[in-house]
Amino acid sequence: MARQTMAPRPELSSDPAVSPPDLDGKDTKDTLSKDAIVLPAYSTVALVDPEPDNAIDPWQLPELQDTGVKWSELDTKGKILRVFISVAKGMLLLGFLYMFVCSLDILSSAFQLVGGKAAGDIFQDNVVLSNPIAGLVIGVLVTVLVQSSSTSSSIVVSMVSSGLLEVQSAVPVIMGANIGTSVTNTIVAVMQAGDRNEFRRAFAGATVHDFFNWLSVLVLLPLEAATGVLYKLTKLVIDSFHIQTGQDAPDLLKVITQPLTKNVIELDSSVISDIAVGDLSARNKSLIKTWCKKEKITSLANITVPGEANCTIGAPCWVEGNETWTQANVTETINIAKCKHLFVNANLPDLAVGLILLALSLLVLCTCLILIVKLLNSMLKGQVAVVIKKVLNTDFPFPFSWVTGYLAILVGAGMTFIVQSSSVFTSAITPLVGIGVISIERAYPLTLGSNIGTTTTAILAAMASPGEKLANSLQISLCHFFFNIFGIILWYPIPITRVPIRLAKALGDRTAKYRWFAIVYLILCFFVLPVLVLGLSLAGWQVLVGVGVPVLTVVVFVVVVNIMQSRCSHCLCPALRSWDFLPKPLHSLKPWDRIVTKVLGFCGARCCCCCKCCKKGEVDGEKEDGTETKKELEMYDNPTLCVEDEKIQIQTVSGTHL
Repeated sequence: MARQTMAPRPELSSDPAVSPPDLDGKDTKDTLSKDAIVLPAYSTVALVDPEPDNAIDPWQLPELQDTGVKWSELDTKGKILRVFISVAKGMLLLGFLYMFVCSLDILSSAFQLVGGKAAGDIFQDNVVLSNPIAGLVIGVLVTVLVQSSSTSSSIVVSMVSSGLLEVQSAVPVIMGANIGTSVTNTIVAVMQAGDRNEFRRAFAGATVHDFFNWLSVLVLLPLEAATGVLYKLTKLVIDSFHIQTGQDAPDLLKVITQPLTKNVIELDSSVISDIAVGDLSARNKSLIKTWCKKEKITSLANITVPGEANCTIGAPCWVEGNETWTQANVTETINIAKCKHLFVNANLPDLAVGLILLALSLLVLCTCLILIVKLLNSMLKGQVAVVIKKVLNTDFPFPFSWVTGYLAILVGAGMTFIVQSSSVFTSAITPLVGIGVISIERAYPLTLGSNIGTTTTAILAAMASPGEKLANSLQISLCHFFFNIFGIILWYPIPITRVPIRLAKALGDRTAKYRWFAIVYLILCFFVLPVLVLGLSLAGWQVLVGVGVPVLTVVVFVVVVNIMQSRCSHCLCPALRSWDFLPKPLHSLKPWDRIVTKVLGFCGARCCCCCKCCKKGEVDGEKEDGTETKKELEMYDNPTLCVEDEKIQIQTVSGTHL
């Protein structure tokens, strides 16, 4: 016989004005004299509503309340102590932020050591790069491998300047680099998986960047392949202005971080560019820089040439035996001073050093992020939190409320220009979104501004290129700039077009419920999907179209049906009004969640046997303590049973929630 689950009793109450009804016409005051606090159910209708009307919106910014003593209630000693503690917390926050930025720099170096040469090899196949879709995914993969859109863009510029790649073929690669650079703040968001609501907001704040980039590519890549609008527009700009070589972009962030990072590792990024342009000698070179100070000396020397026709013009040319000699300027590089980083004398391969730095940088990154969040939570309380929230999240008065978002775009562009890295800026605001200081609606324009800021930095860097590379470098940088401008025009001015915010919130809700799905999303979007598309591209465009078109058709069909199910399900045939006709693993994550939970539980049982003992000790401690902040009793449909059982079970029965 199936056991019935009883409804919960109401919470204990000390209100003497409420009493149970008269049962069977008898006065129950004597019966309930000792248990008058028990409230039996008059009806079970209210039990069918699982979500009350006053449910808290998970996307609402939390109120950071000040639980400490007010400033006016402190004496002189207490005020001095509070000021000292606040200053100390501020200095610690700056220190952890400095270590956080340095760990991002070392993380980029680690990825270059692990996959830098592979990135150079990927760029070598010019036939594949001529395919726009292949160029896009190569840009994603290379930027993920080297953790820097600036590095991947510089490789593209080198290939274009050396004639190995056309500017028009390089535009999809730049689009892919724009996507790949958003992986850093997504990794930072995964580090906040401890608290469910913080993780929901942080992951949505990070992935709004991903969705903006992917949606912009879905519209602009076919448009560029069909019309070449970005190439033609930037070509017109280059031809219209007589641009001369200028100074390099100011590198303010590296001035601050380099004293620490250069003592950990220094890399020679030119090796990756040399591999990409086909220099075979670069394949045997190490990315780890050994000599930091070198000097090039040019002198006139005797050299052999194949014949007299190859002799230097104006220089003597003579024949000795079977060899033809002439004089020419020869440049020789002399090593003067070694570098002073940790791995300069370590006889380890690049892969081993990269894996060591990868583990250390992720450890420091995670630790600093946790401590930054803790410090911000302790500092942003009371009036300070109110002021910061009002400054960051309040719009201008009507009718100028629309100006606020564009001002945030300018702020994001300016801050990114200062720190010289969109990854650093977006990774810094991700924990602020998680703890509720910045709303996702405000983080979105800041992220868009960050995209603009990183392109203006690239434009200034391109203007510092030598004369033979100036036009190509500047045109590629302008393609990157106009790509982000067009993306903002598509997905920001009209509120209904801000689709990335809605998609990021939906993904945030899903990852808050199934936190392991964040790792799956990260691996699928930035590794598995680009590798699959690249493999199909290598097989030929026929294979790519034959596989890609049916897959895209199915994806579009599923998206359209989902929208119709939520808004006008009556327009669909009965079979398509829900996905219940499919096997559950195809339309729900619950079966997968059970599998992941079992796997993690198995690993936890084998790896951490002491966890069960700890949990058992906590349960025993709670039983011995006997103090509970909130007690509930089981509720029966019959009030009489409630009265009879309460005398026996009132101290032992714990409540259950339907």
